[in-house]
Amino acid sequence: MGQPIEDYAVIGDLHTTALVGRDGSIDWLCLPHFDSDACFAKLLGDESNGYWKIAPVAKVTRTTRRYREGTLVLETDFETRSGRVRLTDCMPIRETHPQVVRTVECLSGQVDVRMELVIRFGYGQVVPWVTNNENLLTGTAGPDSVALWTLAEIRGEHLTTVADFRLSEGQNRFFVLTWYRSHELPPRPVDPWYSIASTSAWWKAWSAGCSYDGEHRDAVLRSLITLKALTYEPTGGIVAAATSSLPEAIGGNRNWDYRYCWLRDATLTLQSLMRGGYHEEAMAWRDWLLRAASGDVSKLQIMYGASGERRLEEWEVDWLAGYEDSKPVRVGNAASGQYQLDVYGEVMDALFTACQFDGVTSRAMWDLQRGMVEFLEEGWKRPDDGIWEVRGPRRHFTHSKVMAWVAVDRAVRTLEGWPTLEGPLERWQSLREAIHAEVCDQGFNQEKQAFTQYYGSDQLDASLLMIPLVGFLPPEDPRVVSTVEAIERELVQNGFVLRYLTTDDGAVDGLTGREGAFLACSFWLADCLHMIGRVDDAARLFDRLLALRNDLGLLSEEYDPVLRRQVGNFPQAFSHVSLVNTACRLSGHDTGPALEDGAGHPTVAALGAPMVTMGRVTRHPWRMWGSGRVAADGRGTDDQRLHVRADRDQAKKRSARAPNPSRRKP
Repeated sequence: MGQPIEDYAVIGDLHTTALVGRDGSIDWLCLPHFDSDACFAKLLGDESNGYWKIAPVAKVTRTTRRYREGTLVLETDFETRSGRVRLTDCMPIRETHPQVVRTVECLSGQVDVRMELVIRFGYGQVVPWVTNNENLLTGTAGPDSVALWTLAEIRGEHLTTVADFRLSEGQNRFFVLTWYRSHELPPRPVDPWYSIASTSAWWKAWSAGCSYDGEHRDAVLRSLITLKALTYEPTGGIVAAATSSLPEAIGGNRNWDYRYCWLRDATLTLQSLMRGGYHEEAMAWRDWLLRAASGDVSKLQIMYGASGERRLEEWEVDWLAGYEDSKPVRVGNAASGQYQLDVYGEVMDALFTACQFDGVTSRAMWDLQRGMVEFLEEGWKRPDDGIWEVRGPRRHFTHSKVMAWVAVDRAVRTLEGWPTLEGPLERWQSLREAIHAEVCDQGFNQEKQAFTQYYGSDQLDASLLMIPLVGFLPPEDPRVVSTVEAIERELVQNGFVLRYLTTDDGAVDGLTGREGAFLACSFWLADCLHMIGRVDDAARLFDRLLALRNDLGLLSEEYDPVLRRQVGNFPQAFSHVSLVNTACRLSGHDTGPALEDGAGHPTVAALGAPMVTMGRVTRHPWRMWGSGRVAADGRGTDDQRLHVRADRDQAKKRSARAPNPSRRKP
C-alpha cells in the first residue's frame, strides 16, 4: 500500500515522472513515457506490484527532505540513533534513455542501509527475467528491459533484488536504473555524480528565467517547476498529473487516469506560463494545442495524449487493489469521447491570448478558429457533458454556454484587432449577443439569485466562478457578486470549495459517493473575491490554500476537509496553474508582459527577444501551423501569410458597430 499522497515527491526528465515517498521508496514510475505502463505500481497496489526503496535498516528517528533550490533534484535525510545518511534522487534530462539516479551518502556516524528493488512491468503484473553480472543487473519481459548499474553487492531474495551495506561518514553508494528496449544492448552507465550535478545545473538555469517577483515567489516558482516536470518536451503537451487512479475520496470509485492533456486547462496554463516568464513553454503549449485540435472541429476531444493521441480507451486494472482500497484502478479515460462545449471556448481563448502576447497570427491558425465558430453557430444549442466530465445525462450546462460565448467573443475581437483576416464580423457579433442573452435569461435563477449548474436547476457549480474571469460579466455586476456569495454559502466546506454537491444516488453526475474540495476552484474563489473588492478575504483564502501544500510545495487535485489530507491525482497541473495565476492577481502581476513600444503599437520584433528555455538561451521560432520559421518579410515557409495586429485606434473603429454585451449593466 502507498503512503499518504502528501508524503510523495516528484522527479522527472520531461518525458515521464516518478513518485518518491518520504520513506525513500519509489512507488510509481511509468517508462518510457508519462502514459506508459508502470514498472513500479506499489502506489496503487502493494509491494508485489513493484517499488524501489533505499533506506536505513534501523528505525528512522527523523526524516527531512527538500529539493535543491530551483531544481527537481530531491534530497532526503534519514537520522537514526547511530548516524545520518542523505538519499539524493533525480532523473537526468533525457537525451536517449530514461534514467533514475540514486545516491546515498553518510553524513555522520555509521548507518546500515538496505536497497530493495522489485521490478514489475505491465502495471505490477509482469515479473521479468533477471540476470546479474559484473555490477550490472538486467530485467527483461516482452518489449521492456531495465538495467541497474551499481558497485554495491546485490543478490536475489524471493523475487526481490536486495543490497545490504554499511556506510561510515564520508562513504557513499550509487544506483543508476536505465530503461531500454529489450532487443537492444544495455546502455553504457553514466557517472552518477556528474548526472546529479548537471541535472541541478539544468534546472537552475531554467528557474533563472522566472520573471515573477511578487509575494510568495517560492511557491510560484515551485509550481512552475512542477508544470515543467509535467511537460512532454518533444511536443510541448502538459499532462494533467503524473498518476492514474488516486481517489477523489479515500475508498471511493472516483478514480481516473490523468496522464493526458486536457483542453480545459489551455488558457489558464498559457497565462500562468507567460506570467512566470516562460514564453517558450507557453508557445510550445499553444503549438501542441493547434496540432491536437486540427482536423474535423466537430470531433474536438476534451483531452489528448501528450503527443496528440486520440484513442485513450479506458480499462480497469483488476489485479491492483487500488490506493487504500479505492477501486477500480483505471487506465485510459472514457471521457475523451464526451461532447464538451466548453473546450471550444478554451481553445479559442488560448489562441487569442497567445496572439495578444505576440501580436501575430497566421492564416492557417485563423482557418481553424473560424471553423470552430462556424460549428458553434449551431453546436452551442446542444446539451453537453459539461466541464466536469459527468457520466450522467447531457444537460444545458451554464458554464458550457458561457464558454461558447467566449469562443465567439474571441473570434469577434480577433477580427476587430486583425483587419486583414476575413470573417462574418456582424453575424458573429449578433451570435455573441444571442448567447449572452440566453445565458443571462435561462442560466440565472432569480429565486436563488445566482447562476446555476444548468438551465432550470437550483444547484450551484464552482465553474460559474469563471464568469467574471473570462469577461462574460464584469465583477461589479450584482449577478456576479450574488453568485460568488451563493457559492460561498453552499459549496464551501471547511474553508475550501467543492465543485458541486454530489448525491449518493448518482443523480447529479452518474457516480456515487463524495469527493474532496477541488483546489483549482478554491483558487478561483480567491480570484473572484479579489475582483469584487474583498481583497482581505481573498488573501486569507489564498494563505489557507498555500498551507495545504506538502513540505515540498506540491498539491494534488483535491483536499479532503474531513480527513484533512490531499486526495486525487498528484501532483496536479491544474492546482499549480491556479496557484500561479491567483498569486499574480493578488500581487498585481495579473497581466502578461507588454510587447508594445512607447507609442502603444504592437511590435513584431519583440517575439525574437532572447529567452531562456531548455537550459540555454535561444530565440523562439515562430512555429505556426505546418510551417517552419517566419521569414523576415512576414511570410512563413510554404508562403504562409502572417497577420499583424492592428493598432488600438483602428481596432476601436472596427468594433464600434456593435457593443460588447458583457459590459452591459443588468
